[in-house]
Amino acid sequence: MAAAALSGIIVADFSRVLAGPLASQTLADLGADVIKIERPDGGDDTRQWGPPFADEGSSYYLGLNRGKRSLTLDLKDPADNQLAQELCRRADVIIETFRPGTMDRLGLGWEAVRQYNPRAIYTSISAFGSGDQGAALPGYDLLVQAISGYMSITGSPDGPATRTGTALIDLTTGLYAATGALAALHERERTGEGQHLEVALLDSALAMLLNIGSGFLNSGELPLRTGNAHASIAPYQTFPTATDDLALAVGNDVIFARLCDELGRPEIATDSRFVINSERVINRDALAGLLSEVFAGESAELWTQRLSAAGVPAGPVNDIAQAYEFAAAIGLDPIVELDGVRSTRSPIRLSRTPAVPQSRPPRLGEHNDELRAWLSEG
Repeated sequence: MAAAALSGIIVADFSRVLAGPLASQTLADLGADVIKIERPDGGDDTRQWGPPFADEGSSYYLGLNRGKRSLTLDLKDPADNQLAQELCRRADVIIETFRPGTMDRLGLGWEAVRQYNPRAIYTSISAFGSGDQGAALPGYDLLVQAISGYMSITGSPDGPATRTGTALIDLTTGLYAATGALAALHERERTGEGQHLEVALLDSALAMLLNIGSGFLNSGELPLRTGNAHASIAPYQTFPTATDDLALAVGNDVIFARLCDELGRPEIATDSRFVINSERVINRDALAGLLSEVFAGESAELWTQRLSAAGVPAGPVNDIAQAYEFAAAIGLDPIVELDGVRSTRSPIRLSRTPAVPQSRPPRLGEHNDELRAWLSEG
């Protein structure tokens, strides 16, 4: 097997919680040597975020830190700070999630590091950026979901604004940070120079509004909550059946005609209110009423089988256990187990240099002796 894609890349990970650890875990899965710097008195906050707990820590922490080595350092202690500087000297990528200005005060900021390691890709993740006003604001995913408008478009039309089921903004920020670091590493191959990468949660949130943001920017119209329906596509929502809810994703007019044929209601596809998608969106409620009457006659399982066989995207609203079972059943092999710790396999499937996690998430300070010895070498 070929060496891992990022074999030989050293990542100094000064991040905690979610966005930064996800970025560094993504790089670790691709073969980078990620050294996770944690404070001695408890380490990453997520080690205590539970229940549930497993393997001497929270399952939250375990899901974000596989393939790394843990080194505890008190960055305010002169001796430990010197070790941190030495790590930055040797690192290809540095990731930090401190409040803007904190690493500068510790002598570990970009301007200091670039003096002795101009090839470093220095990655700073913050909630609201490094500008004077944004830098002063603390922030977590929930706050950014609220401020960015994400919550205003999530939930039922007649219900309250709602956060997403996962920390979506943290997750996307971590993936943007990993993408930016990989781009900077590639550019370094041409120029030999590193650079400073900044990714803010609010920037990520606005970018991930995608079609919703584009709709507002180009029409001036504020989007409303549509529950499980799509603002610009119909039918693209869930429907009640004789058993459970069914998710139906009809992305074009051809699929819509196919749906109506399979439902035994071909006349719906030729109704002037529903022939094209834009008319279906306008007449969404009337269409949903007609389809709901048909779906109510059979189970979600039967509709899934029939519609999938007809080439119409449809499926059950699974719980988490069912989701993993389905992924396994179709051959995705979604779970990786490392020394008794189970986590979700990386979705990055490279044919020659696959993403293969090498070790379970580290216990706090597990690699102190070997890393302190290495950093103390001449």
